Amino acid sequence: MYAIIKIGGYSKTGEINKGGRQLKVEVNEQLYIDYLGEKETGAVIEFTDVLAICKDGDAIFGKPTIPNAKVVAEVVSDFKGPKLTIAKFRRRKNSKRKTGHRQIYTLIKIKEIVG
Repeated sequence: MYAIIKIGGYSKTGEINKGGRQLKVEVNEQLYIDYLGEKETGAVIEFTDVLAICKDGDAIFGKPTIPNAKVVAEVVSDFKGPKLTIAKFRRRKNSKRKTGHRQIYTLIKIKEIVG
């Protein structure tokens, strides 16, 4: 059994969330997503934007989402990704710049798919 959920993008209230991704998730799967803010380890999160659910070979597709369907997940930890080096160089202008960036991610574990 798996589900396809939407994380981020525009919410129903019109707020702009970070990113906008569609992910295929299964029960007991661990995956990292964009940082969700200050969530404690073990906090329960519900994703209500479920686009499709497939169980036992039967697929249910939403228009655009499935009503009363949700995916329940638990926060495992927050962590930083690998360091990315950004270098800018203009030839013959004596102009160089080097900076770095580390993106913060949230590791979650899928507990249940309801729908």
